[in-house]
Amino acid sequence: MAPLTALTADQAHSRLHELIVIDVRTPGEHASGHLPGAHNIPLDHLDAALPALKAAADRGDLLIVCASGARSARACRRLADQGVTAATLTGGTTAWIQRGHDTHRPAGTRTPWAMDRQVRLTAGSLVLAGLIAGQRWNAARRLSAGVAGGLVLSALTNTCGMAAILARLPHNRPRTTDLEATLAALAG
Repeated sequence: MAPLTALTADQAHSRLHELIVIDVRTPGEHASGHLPGAHNIPLDHLDAALPALKAAADRGDLLIVCASGARSARACRRLADQGVTAATLTGGTTAWIQRGHDTHRPAGTRTPWAMDRQVRLTAGSLVLAGLIAGQRWNAARRLSAGVAGGLVLSALTNTCGMAAILARLPHNRPRTTDLEATLAALAG
């Protein structure tokens, strides 16, 4: 197996039958639509999944997927630090969908909002609350300034602290049984 670093949506589509796809988005994002056959291991569970991912990488090439490619690139770097070679999907599921490739959604699953939508709602709500409360208490305007500063930092560093916090909410967390089943399938 040749080491991979990045695949475009079209390259991944043509090789999907031979790739082991790991989706590092939250369970809610994964449920909203994922690459066919993708296993969901949220980014914050990557270290716990390392033994299963090493076993899977011994059997085939790993493709790490997220919404835009930022989290999957981070996951690939973390895996590389542990001696596991994996590729990232350039542009993530967004590019996959834009290229017209199919996604799968679990039947009967309520689809939570995508993480970027959750971040926009939370950031907008906090800014609005800070501005409204600032009409009465000037210090409340600091909330709006703090959120604005966080959004600028997020753009400059291509990370998102608010998404990291929101990912810890119950609807964004994997059920223990789901994660255990995924790890068992990958290890086997």
